[in-house]
Amino acid sequence: MSRDATTASADLPPVELSIEIFPPKTAEARERLMANLELFAAAGPRFISVTCGAGGSGEDGTFQLATETASRYAIPVAAHLTCAYASREAIDALVRRYWEQGVRRIVALRGDKPKGALHYQPRPDGYAYANDLVAGLKAIAPFDVSVGCYPETHPEAPDADSDYRYLLRKIEAGADRLITQYCFETDKILRFRDRLVKDGVTVEFVPGIMPIHNFRQIKRFSAACGAGIPDWLEAMFEGVDEASPVHGMVAATVATEQCRRLAAEGLTRHHVYALNRAELPMALVHLLRASSRMPQAA
Repeated sequence: MSRDATTASADLPPVELSIEIFPPKTAEARERLMANLELFAAAGPRFISVTCGAGGSGEDGTFQLATETASRYAIPVAAHLTCAYASREAIDALVRRYWEQGVRRIVALRGDKPKGALHYQPRPDGYAYANDLVAGLKAIAPFDVSVGCYPETHPEAPDADSDYRYLLRKIEAGADRLITQYCFETDKILRFRDRLVKDGVTVEFVPGIMPIHNFRQIKRFSAACGAGIPDWLEAMFEGVDEASPVHGMVAATVATEQCRRLAAEGLTRHHVYALNRAELPMALVHLLRASSRMPQAA
């Protein structure tokens, strides 16, 4: 069995989680999400982040969900913002609206290239890349800004070193926090962290955790975003139907063991990609509290 699948020490430091959700597209999906948000809020996360579409206009429901969540719960909210398609003027106006509504955290991203395009092309009237967006946010107000990073290298990057140099530019622009793409091979996360430490990077480093609600779907998505599926993980889900309770039990175990190992290595703040579903994130919260000194929600 891989080191990633082994149990870390039972005597762990406190583990803190942030949780990522996305705007629902239907009334039924919204009803489910709002019920799950009650559970997420009761768990006492560090913050809740709300994703957005590639254009980052806020009109895809991000602004409404982020500001509604911020006003309803006594929990910080981080709104995702991309610069791929919107003008600088439009982004700046949206950012000021967030500040006026009390949203003080932003996850700053470049955004996806258009479907069918071979390469990303910045708008001439916009923020070209995420590092430019970070600098623009900091010029408007003292936002807490998170940016993404890739222990397994961004799929559009020519190589790992180029991807790493670009990350350093985002840090130099003022990023407060690095949130990783999910990565099931914990050793890769730790090597990436060690490289940052060696280079004197001191901003907060937060591993992204993906609970596996449906292994076949995650496998397809991972192939598109450059996240690896290690052999030991494939073996754990082999022959397990997605609708079976066993699938959820295996998934909860995988996520919990990864969090425990990361905590044992000194990484005690994790970002959970909830996919608007509560069962696995809440199982993760319960298992971490049962096996570590994870703080109870107030």
